Amino acid sequence: MTSLDLWEAFTHAYRERSISAAARRLGLSQPAVTARIRKLEHDLGAALFERSRSGLVPTDRADALAARVTPLVDQLRGAIGAQPSIGPGRIRIGGAADVMTTRIVPALARLVRDGLDVTVSTGLAPDLLDDLAEERLDLVVSSVRPGDDRLRTAALVDEEFLLVAAPALASQIDPADLAADPVHALGAVPLAAYSPELPIIRRYWLTEFDQRPANRIALVLPDLRGLLRAAVAGIGATVLPRYLVDGALADGTVVRLHEPRLGPLNTLWLVTGPSPEPTTTQVARHLAAEAAGWAST
Repeated sequence: MTSLDLWEAFTHAYRERSISAAARRLGLSQPAVTARIRKLEHDLGAALFERSRSGLVPTDRADALAARVTPLVDQLRGAIGAQPSIGPGRIRIGGAADVMTTRIVPALARLVRDGLDVTVSTGLAPDLLDDLAEERLDLVVSSVRPGDDRLRTAALVDEEFLLVAAPALASQIDPADLAADPVHALGAVPLAAYSPELPIIRRYWLTEFDQRPANRIALVLPDLRGLLRAAVAGIGATVLPRYLVDGALADGTVVRLHEPRLGPLNTLWLVTGPSPEPTTTQVARHLAAEAAGWAST
């Protein structure tokens, strides 16, 4: 059964003829609304909108559905009540700079408009989790599942990572050698890494190739957005989450060097203290709802 949330996204997109306007109406990010529309189209087996310079153009199927569905969506939403406002409040959130900037902060827009004040701290997961345990933070989006049983932990989203490089660097790798012996084929490729310990790259190599990387580390930069720019500039290959690199893949400024054999490489976790405040609990639920659309974008 298709959920009310999908139909509500369709209703607002149909009325507004715009994903961004529908997102503002719903208090969601544009990727979350896009994901809901795509899920609905998948469920129905039909396209509902075409894109144009002036906005969304409904298909004939969308017109027919809108005439039947939008009044029912309005009635159902009115019957169950609008999503409750979080109201005034404060929260201190920690996470890696790239995911906070790209995912978490945009997802909090509606809550901020409702009166929530947000303080963001960025850094490495172990340090942020220490701050959470010492009550200097209220919530952490962590790439590491904490070992402290006092902390409450819930999976937020699985992250798929891709090995990418600039086209000029990729052209130096022999495709046949890459298929037969990827570690050897990639051995001369310099790497751009998040830290000297190579946490992301090492995990990719061990997962995909059953070996640790022995490549030259040309750049260490603890910001995934900076690593993407480094890859585009031809400094080296790097391993990045799909959500961060999809745009560069689409415009051809980087290419994939390897097709992963396995699924998502990492999980992001929502972590709170043992007795979170109601505001923290509401924010965590809101982020979990937003993250449901991220895997499709």
